[in-house]
Amino acid sequence: MTIPIRLSRTRLVMGAAAVVAVAFFAWLLAPAHAAPQHSAGPPAVPVITARVVRQDVPVYLEGLGTVQAFYTVKVTAQVNGQLTDVAFHEGQQVKRGQLLAQIDPRPYQAALDEARAALAKDQAQLVGADKDLARYNFLEPKKLASQQQVDTQKALVGGLKAQIEADRAGIESAATELSYTRITSPIDGRTGIRNVDPGNIVHSTDTDGIVVLTQLQPISTIFTLPEGNLEAVADAMARGPVQVVALGQDGTELDRGTVKLIDNQIDTTTGTIRLKATFPNPKLRLWPGQFVNLRLLERTRQNALTIPAAALQRGPDGMFVYLVRPDATVAVQPVTVANSSETVAVVTQGLQAGQEVATSNLFRLQDGAPVRVLASTPKQPTASGSARASGHPAS
Repeated sequence: MTIPIRLSRTRLVMGAAAVVAVAFFAWLLAPAHAAPQHSAGPPAVPVITARVVRQDVPVYLEGLGTVQAFYTVKVTAQVNGQLTDVAFHEGQQVKRGQLLAQIDPRPYQAALDEARAALAKDQAQLVGADKDLARYNFLEPKKLASQQQVDTQKALVGGLKAQIEADRAGIESAATELSYTRITSPIDGRTGIRNVDPGNIVHSTDTDGIVVLTQLQPISTIFTLPEGNLEAVADAMARGPVQVVALGQDGTELDRGTVKLIDNQIDTTTGTIRLKATFPNPKLRLWPGQFVNLRLLERTRQNALTIPAAALQRGPDGMFVYLVRPDATVAVQPVTVANSSETVAVVTQGLQAGQEVATSNLFRLQDGAPVRVLASTPKQPTASGSARASGHPAS
């Protein structure tokens, strides 16, 4: 019976050792022996800040418009005849007075020659009639010619003089019709698609014409603005030329021009005013019929207080920003915004020049939250960077 007793003691010793080991490790890992923990505040939010600065900011009004040719001319025949030559290529840039087409001039040249011949004939008859009248005037006092002969000859001379005037008018008419056989460009412009080929008979009554010319340099746009902008635009035009920028559908700048006029009435169905602007169009980036966005420079705010538009937040009580305080915390600061663009906002109340506002991680911020400044932008985008401003005050 001694062997079982020894085995039992051995198990007891091993079990006690295991318990002691577990207790030792538990003691090492127990929180009571760990370093004392102090309650820590929320972690600092990393932000990028920008300084509130003063600068000149342009205020723009934006509208949608359509490009129109400065001049559009449908070139048609003014006389009837066979089209013998077309002297232009479709899409060609032509100059004023440049030959476009030629109508067979022979019938009109013959008519002009006939009118000149009639003039020469009547002038010769007038010479003879004048001589006869001189003779009758010489003989009439001597009773060798009657008064009736003198009066008849005077009437004949007067009739021939009138006929000569008619002949000269006929020559001018024939010469004009002959000139119409040579069709030239009335403007500097670009030709479109040719409607008539050489060899066809053209008429002055044709409605399609030979070709349509459009002047693209300069070029015009017609665009609309809300009627509430009428006074602002009129005041801007009274101060001098008003600049307008044409933008493509992707926002790229196509050309810069000036506003020429405001239409003389408001469209009552849409409550808008129409304006016409002219662009030099040197690179032909504007084309008739093209839809463009127009940005009109209403005025420039001088020395305005500005912040990045990214710093603006909208709350239940209006617009606000997160103002970075010297103790590395932020405060909710209500602001009044005069107008804003995609890059710059003009602030009229709530901030001072030199203060810092947060522009990133705004969704993680709240009043009093600690922040860690990653970078600071000392200068806002310049006036050109605020070119997408709408000109309408932000609410």
